[in-house]
Amino acid sequence: MIFASMQVEKLLLPLLWQLVLIILAARIVGLLFRKIGQPEVVGEITAGLLLGPSLFGWLAPDTFQMIFRPTLEGFPDGTLHWVFVGISQVGLILLLFIVGMEFEFSHLLSLGGSTALISLAGILLPFGLGIGLSFLVFELVSNKPDTPENFWSFSLFLGTAMSITALPILGRMMVEWKVSHTKLAVVTITAAAFDDAAGWILLAAVAAFVTSGFHISSTLLMIFYTVMFGAFMIFAVRPIAIRLLNNFIVDGEITVTGLAVTLSLLFLSAIGTNLIGIFGIFGAFVFGAVLCDQVAFRKAIQSKLKDFVTAFFLPIFFAYTGLRTNIGTLDSLQLWLIAGGIIGASIIGKIAGCGLAAYFSGFSVREASCIGVLMNTRALMELIVINLGKDFGIISDSVFCMLVMMALITTFMTTPILKTMVSGTEFEPILKH
Repeated sequence: MIFASMQVEKLLLPLLWQLVLIILAARIVGLLFRKIGQPEVVGEITAGLLLGPSLFGWLAPDTFQMIFRPTLEGFPDGTLHWVFVGISQVGLILLLFIVGMEFEFSHLLSLGGSTALISLAGILLPFGLGIGLSFLVFELVSNKPDTPENFWSFSLFLGTAMSITALPILGRMMVEWKVSHTKLAVVTITAAAFDDAAGWILLAAVAAFVTSGFHISSTLLMIFYTVMFGAFMIFAVRPIAIRLLNNFIVDGEITVTGLAVTLSLLFLSAIGTNLIGIFGIFGAFVFGAVLCDQVAFRKAIQSKLKDFVTAFFLPIFFAYTGLRTNIGTLDSLQLWLIAGGIIGASIIGKIAGCGLAAYFSGFSVREASCIGVLMNTRALMELIVINLGKDFGIISDSVFCMLVMMALITTFMTTPILKTMVSGTEFEPILKH
């Protein structure tokens, strides 16, 4: 028993050092970024990347190895890594549950003609550019044989990754800027909500295609199971959960039993989509989404979970992404040019697609430009998507690095570029000051 306890302590000590470093770095860098007018989440993402092999591992390789990749006597190689992965994945499940609860389906119901056009253009143009780029770069960046199955899984994934808009981050930015009541903000959030929903559907389809071994019949069967899962969640789980969980709300707070039941249902939902063969976080998102109109429950569960998930699990996920990102994989001019092409195409696709659609829908040039720049924000959702792409073996380490750079750059550029465009728009009185 004593020996077993000592073994646990051997594993626990480096894990605790990792957590201390990750949480403090995320908070400090997040606050620094807020000081320069950037969303805190951009700083937290940056902190995660700085702790990875691209900077910390390069500047202090021995210290990096000691903290993040230690050799533990009595444990197989990589044990601590998989413990860390497990924690980050549980965090993602909790995070996607919260994101699902914050998803405003009323935005989709209010999708007018102009907003629908903006949203579709913001999906189709980047998606098409991603497919087109795949024909040029697949053989140069893929770590898999050049077969039709591998090519189309890569190209569909790249198109999906380039068409993502980070709805949760966008909504948070609007609230921070105090512009969420403006017409520009409402149109952008509504279009982003549609983009987000479409992105998850595309991603689920790509995952089904890859998991089924590229067999059309198996892919269609997995998509059918996914649709059935969604219907089951809406028509069976939702009414039961509403009646059950609302009984645990007392004076605006959820009881410990209510929290336990919620977490159990959440993890069962994640198990459901995992068994289908897509990914557990999709089940977590769906469970949150079917309860998004339960305001009292949403507020109660967020008061228990949101701050802890944001302060603890989110930095771990960013650090997990940072540890998988090695800028050293871009070891040639050709790869840097491809990275520039992917980043440039994703920016042009979003800003031009959404901006032109907004302009032809009656918005001024500056208003249309603001919408395009806002829709170009990718951040958190992009990182989730590209981690899934790597987990499924669709993308190589170099492409993963390129897409992480794209997620960071497209989010970082939003605030400074937007401030140059707000003259004559509803945002001007607020953002100029």
